[in-house]
Amino acid sequence: MQQFTEPRERLLLGPGPSNVSPRVIRAMTLPLMGYLDPTFLKVMDEMTELLRQVFRTSNEFTLAVSGTGTSGMEAALVNMLEPGDTAVVGTHGLFGQRIADIASRCGANVITVSAEWGKTLDPMEIEKALKDAGQVKLLAVVHVETSTGVVQPLAPLAEIAHNNNALFLVDAVTSLGGVDLRVDEWGVDICYSATQKCVGSPPGLSPITLSPRAVEVLRQRQTPVQSFYLDLLQLERYWLTDRAYHHTASMSMIYALREALMIVMEEGLEARYERHQRNADALKAGLATLGMQPLAAKGSQANPLTAALVPDGIDEARVRRSLLGEYGIEIGGGFGPLAGKIWRIGLMGESSQSSHVLTLLHALEVLLAREGLEIASGSSIAAAHQVLAGG
Repeated sequence: MQQFTEPRERLLLGPGPSNVSPRVIRAMTLPLMGYLDPTFLKVMDEMTELLRQVFRTSNEFTLAVSGTGTSGMEAALVNMLEPGDTAVVGTHGLFGQRIADIASRCGANVITVSAEWGKTLDPMEIEKALKDAGQVKLLAVVHVETSTGVVQPLAPLAEIAHNNNALFLVDAVTSLGGVDLRVDEWGVDICYSATQKCVGSPPGLSPITLSPRAVEVLRQRQTPVQSFYLDLLQLERYWLTDRAYHHTASMSMIYALREALMIVMEEGLEARYERHQRNADALKAGLATLGMQPLAAKGSQANPLTAALVPDGIDEARVRRSLLGEYGIEIGGGFGPLAGKIWRIGLMGESSQSSHVLTLLHALEVLLAREGLEIASGSSIAAAHQVLAGG
């Protein structure tokens, strides 16, 4: 009989996916129903209302696109952009670049405003780009850039976009549920995320919300949306209005997301943000004793994901392999100009636990000592403990 590979339990401390609560796994085993079953439609309604609470929005147009975070990115762009539109995209990492790539594939005139990887975008440069471009359809930025661990302030950019009559689009894939995000208060018009990070669910859905202003722009399109599967007006008819069939719903993933969002709200958004910050601070304190500093400057470091500079002389890929092979712990390496230079350590959702911080630091102490780094045994754990104890 053919032998098949058995998936293994891992401590997922990379850039995603993250571990999930057993409650979420159990929710995925709930009975399947027809996609128009009245009971399932109520489940969808409950899930969308929970999403509004986590996005901190009253937007009626809030739903979950089938697919991972990139499906939300693509849905946002193919629906809002038509050939010949102008989009300004802030790029300071891989995912800002991906937004620019997809916008270009939509036939848009794409103007990028770039910052060094590890830095935040300069609002003055953004404002200049919009003014110089003339009529701009939208400004797009990433809230937490997963490739660098940088958190970008949003409210000033929303004001710049609206002052120039542009929509403001935000990638919240790594921030939703783990970093303060206020869609309505900050003036975000289009915001999408993913389920497998701070939200605390397996990969497979991309929550998205549109302001009334964005919905009006969408309804005024002059050309058909180039993607049938990601056509938001068609999805609206199934999720929010007519209950008209579009495609078979990702039912078990919707069960999982509803349960994960229930857990988020039971904890409370402020308490959840504080937990992510406390554990990130403990991690950074421990890493500092091992000779590792965050890539991002203080004040722009994202709590859910720390990009740590690898000490000189350390084979970062070998250490990552040893972490996975010997300890069952996953962390991520760097992309592009940061390849071989950083470790991307995620403490997101269910994976953001103080015990996980201490487990990782212990393993790193052992492996870095093996690499020849002089380390005082237990120093990183002591530093983390001090932060966790409020010291």
